[in-house]
Amino acid sequence: MPLAFLLLIVTVGSLIATLGPDAYTDNKRLADGVITHAAMLHQRFGCTGGPPSLDPLLQRAARWHAVDVANNRSLDGDVGTDGSTPRQRAQSAGFRGSVAETVWIDSTLAFSGLELLKQWYFDSADLTAAADCSFTAIGVWSTNHDADRTVVVAVYGRPE
Repeated sequence: MPLAFLLLIVTVGSLIATLGPDAYTDNKRLADGVITHAAMLHQRFGCTGGPPSLDPLLQRAARWHAVDVANNRSLDGDVGTDGSTPRQRAQSAGFRGSVAETVWIDSTLAFSGLELLKQWYFDSADLTAAADCSFTAIGVWSTNHDADRTVVVAVYGRPE
């Protein structure tokens, strides 16, 4: 069994234990699980300097986009209804530096960490963002305004 797959299984188990079935109601628990996932990826890719730390400015940018995506079904990625990019939202929130973003949209109210991790782990752009050793800060937000649309946004940052 490849090491990457074993790492994914361990990460999924950790995240599912952290998230539980009611994770959509507890953003701190979800944020902690995503940060744990990013830390494990950093370790796997040989990063030094420790895991990314939760940044309130990036969390604000993640919240803005998560709510925007949840409220606008035509959105399915990084660009907001106002045309904003992850960098623009991070700057508007007060963060100075480079950023990347991962967005997860699910059509259920309750979800498992496995579904979230599979999308981010097996998508090369999402994996690149989460595993980038230069991103030392992170903000995570989840929301579900309708029973059939849950959105999770993680913004990864490298402060100036």
